[in-house]
Amino acid sequence: MNQPLSFPSSRLETHILAMLCVALLLCVPLAANAEGYKVGAGTAVITPEKNIWMAGYASRKAPAEGKEHDLFAKAFAIEDQSGARAVVVTTDLVAVSSTLTHAVFNRVQAKYAIPRERFMMTASHTHSGPVTNDRLYDMYGLDDAQSSLIAEYTATLPDKILSAIDAAIAGLEPCTLHWGNGEAGFAKNRRAFVLGGMNNAFNPIGPVDHDVPVLLARKADGKPKAVLFGYACHNTTLSWQFFCGDYAGFAQAYLEQALPGTTALFVSGCGADQNPLPRGTVEHAKQYGGELSGAVLHVIGDAMKPVTSPLSASYKEIPLGLSPAPSREEVEKQLQDQNVYIQRRAKRMLKTFDEKGALDTTYPYPVQVWQFGNELQMTALGGEVVVDYSLLIKYELGKDNQFVIGYANDVCAYIPSLRVLREGGYEGAEAMIYYGFHGPWAPEVQDNIMKTVHELTGR
Repeated sequence: MNQPLSFPSSRLETHILAMLCVALLLCVPLAANAEGYKVGAGTAVITPEKNIWMAGYASRKAPAEGKEHDLFAKAFAIEDQSGARAVVVTTDLVAVSSTLTHAVFNRVQAKYAIPRERFMMTASHTHSGPVTNDRLYDMYGLDDAQSSLIAEYTATLPDKILSAIDAAIAGLEPCTLHWGNGEAGFAKNRRAFVLGGMNNAFNPIGPVDHDVPVLLARKADGKPKAVLFGYACHNTTLSWQFFCGDYAGFAQAYLEQALPGTTALFVSGCGADQNPLPRGTVEHAKQYGGELSGAVLHVIGDAMKPVTSPLSASYKEIPLGLSPAPSREEVEKQLQDQNVYIQRRAKRMLKTFDEKGALDTTYPYPVQVWQFGNELQMTALGGEVVVDYSLLIKYELGKDNQFVIGYANDVCAYIPSLRVLREGGYEGAEAMIYYGFHGPWAPEVQDNIMKTVHELTGR
């Protein structure tokens, strides 16, 4: 493994190289507004030094065997016309917990006085990354030795991530910001209806979001400094034993090869019910990484819209309601269930009974909105968010200026729409077992989230 990286050998390679030529031709000197934005970018390697357990799949029976390429935490820092700063952090992890996000934010606030609403932390949701101490932890059934390694690794993350933020802020320089939207078609809806209910399989008539939002920072000489891009699809191309950023990792690497000196940062969209199909091989992951990076280069080579308005930011944690909780006696009965994951969840819930006397009936759910005037809105939602939310936000708030992000600030559980909640299946109910919740969300889940997005947007 860990072979030298090269572009995928396919017709996508020709497409990427063509787009590269266009993009480089456009890298002509531009007069960066001295009173406008400053942008910085930083990178830190977060690949585990030891072969610890890998995240995302309960079926794994052994820890990692090595790496295909490194995993990274990256930071995109912005300083606007008023001198106010904001930071987006991206990570090659299956999840960021509220605990990890708070640990990093506390360091950032203490060092740089950046307020909470101007700090955003995200996960790519790669299933070829390491297990950390997040809400999926109980899914893996780890022994004491692996638990110790994971705790040790998780403890190193806040300072490693801070180092990427340090580099981004130290590298702030005058830049122009540009916004555009591309398209990639490999995400497929995975909620297939069958006579017995619902399967995790390709649904050709299920909703998808193939947008590729791109936020580009250009330096005073016109050369790209950083590119933040997204896509709404699970990073589940691979299910092997090697650390890897999956298709998103390859896309970032291809972009950084194509645009030397540029930092490429990936954020996952609302792709909780989307899979890359077909999948299963590293060639698939490279192919999709090539398609995605080609879409980004196409946007960069096209006429992007300037972003010039000051950044306003807002953040709110709402008490997202859960279904009625079982009694302690009902939970104790679940210890005898034949499903080992239900047993593990019961142990977690009994611990909550011991500590609090009752199970929680709500969860503090994060919603974040960044607005650059009317030019661009970035909406970041916690959890594994289904595609309906992205489509709803674009429908209700305007498709042309929306950059919708999932897996942000706290990957606490799947976040179904009302449609998905009523349909049930894995994203609607079953996945809550692995996240340790007693049952599905309450029916108001979609209304409460969308009302908060509108509230923070101001319309």
